Amino acid sequence: MTIPNKDIRNSLDPDIAGSYYAMQRAGQAAIDLAIQTNTAIVTTVDGKIVRITAAELIKQRQLSA
Repeated sequence: MTIPNKDIRNSLDPDIAGSYYAMQRAGQAAIDLAIQTNTAIVTTVDGKIVRITAAELIKQRQLSA
């Protein structure tokens, strides 16, 4: 059984709609902490588990600035 993928930002519940942005802030905080402590983060990219080092995070940040 496949569950439809709905965008939570369109939820009628303001708490659910706002949780999208809260998750984005939490992800950014994790990246900031990884850079500060020179540690890697583990996340998914295109459905695959990947490890991103602090050096790679810094490089990505510089490219997007």
